[in-house]
Amino acid sequence: MADLTHLDASGAARMVDVSDKEITHREAVAEGAVVMAPATLELILSGNAKKGDVLGVARIAGIMAAKRTHELIPLCHPLLLSKVEVEIEPEAALPGLRVRARVRVSGQTGVEMEALTAVSVACLTIYDMAKAADRAMRIEGIRLLEKAGGRSGHWTAES
Repeated sequence: MADLTHLDASGAARMVDVSDKEITHREAVAEGAVVMAPATLELILSGNAKKGDVLGVARIAGIMAAKRTHELIPLCHPLLLSKVEVEIEPEAALPGLRVRARVRVSGQTGVEMEALTAVSVACLTIYDMAKAADRAMRIEGIRLLEKAGGRSGHWTAES
């Protein structure tokens, strides 16, 4: 395993200096799921949740969160993101909603944290908007699926 880049020689936390890194096109994809009762899934998909359009609000929340990741995660760099896409699909086998985020940038550091933050906040928003109907919902499986660009190249998670 590579050395932890956010620690200096004495073990103190630090922001990584990316000034000498090449500007490249970078992309990351993350996913997560909100598991819920079948009736809750039906309520959300019907558009009849008391708080309104759960999927639309969660999608916007995820996009906004990706753009503000550097304000939430202390050692993340502020990035000028070129694309944030959040998709939310029903999955009857869960039952629940599968959330996937794709984030792109041309820059000196990757966007894995932005993709993971987008998924996390979209899932939390789904929970918040539907908790009156189902407090037993679970947020599960938030993980990085893929990253591309930079010195480390392309990486894909094992399925």
